[in-house]
Amino acid sequence: MPSSGPEDHVIKSEVTRAGPDYGLVKLTASVVDILKEYGPGALAGSFPDNRPPASIKFGIGDVVSVTIFEAAAGGLFIPAEAGVRPGNFVQLPNQNVDSAGNITVPYAGAVRAAGRTPGEIQQDIVRAIGNRAIEPQVVVALITQNTSLISVLGEVNTPQRLQANAAGEHVLDVIARAGGPKGQGYETWVTLERRGKRATVPFGALVYQPANNVWVHPGDTIYVYREPQVFLAFGAQGQQGQFTFDMWKINMSQALAKAGGLLDAQAEPAGVYVYRREPRELAERLGVDCSKFVGPLVPVVYNVDLRDPAGFFLTTKFEMRDKDVLFAANAATVDSAKWLQYVRLVIATANDTTVAANNVQILRINSRQ
Repeated sequence: MPSSGPEDHVIKSEVTRAGPDYGLVKLTASVVDILKEYGPGALAGSFPDNRPPASIKFGIGDVVSVTIFEAAAGGLFIPAEAGVRPGNFVQLPNQNVDSAGNITVPYAGAVRAAGRTPGEIQQDIVRAIGNRAIEPQVVVALITQNTSLISVLGEVNTPQRLQANAAGEHVLDVIARAGGPKGQGYETWVTLERRGKRATVPFGALVYQPANNVWVHPGDTIYVYREPQVFLAFGAQGQQGQFTFDMWKINMSQALAKAGGLLDAQAEPAGVYVYRREPRELAERLGVDCSKFVGPLVPVVYNVDLRDPAGFFLTTKFEMRDKDVLFAANAATVDSAKWLQYVRLVIATANDTTVAANNVQILRINSRQ
C-alpha cells in the first residue's frame, strides 16, 4: 500500500533492502546523558590550552623605534653641549625589521629582532654599547605591527586583518573588532584555524558556553559564515519538509512541534525516529555493534516511545543536529484501513457498473412504453 516511509516494525527489525546498515538505539535517560558529552564541535576541545597568548614578538616587516638614554652628556650618543636638553636621549629613525630578521643600531651593528620581544632586544643593545656609552638604557617599541596579525573573514561587517592586542583577546573580542556578524547569531557559524588545525562551532556556543570563547593567538584565522541549521520531517506528522531551527539549538519536542505534531489518526506514537550519523566512539558507547560498519561515522536511528508519558521528558533533552531526519511511522492499523478502503473502492466500482447497466435497462423499458 502507499506509504510515506518504512513501517514501525520494519525499522525496529534493523533489516534494510538496500543502502547502509544502521544501529537502532532506544532513547533512555542514560542515552541522553551520553549524548550531552558529544555536542556539536567545540573550540574548547580542539584548542584545550586555555593560557593567554605569549608576548607579541617582532617579525620581518614590523616597524620598530629605538630610543637610547645615557646617564650624562658627553657620552657616545649625547654630546657634551647637550646638557641643557630636557633629557639625555636620542631617538633613532624608525626602521623595518629586514628580511634577515635584524634591525641596525649605531655602534651595536645588526641586532636580531625577528621572533624576539622588545625586552630581549633592549638587553642585546645595552650589552653591545655598554662599554662605550655612559650607563646606557634602551627602549624598543613596536610602531607598526605587520606580522602579529589576526585575519577575520566572511560574514562580518568589516572583514580585515587586525593587529594582535598585547593584552590578549578572545574570539568574541576579535569578531567585535571586525564589526560583529552580519546575520542572526542563531544561523551563524565560526571557524577558528591555527597552525593547520581547524574547529567550527555555532556562534551561540561562543555566547552561551564561555569555555568555547578561547584565546586568539597571532596568526590565527577566524572565518564567520551563515548557514541556517535545518532538520527534515517525514511521515505521519502535520507537515512534511525542511524546517529551520530559528535558534542556535532545539530539542526533539520543539522539532515535532515545528512539524505540526503527530497525526492522531495516522501516527504510531511508539514509532518516532531520528536518523543521524554518529562518531564510531559514541555509537559503541550507545551499545551499537560497530563491527559491520566501515569508517569513522556510523548510521544510528534513535527511537522514542511517546506512548510512555516519560517519553516527552526525554524529547525535551534530546538535542537535534543540523540535517537530522525526523520520521514518524504509521500505526499498523493504517495499512489495514488503506486495504479496506481499496477493497471498498473495487466493490464500489463494480457496483457502479451494475447500477449503470440496470439504469440503462430501465430506460429502454420506459422508452418502449
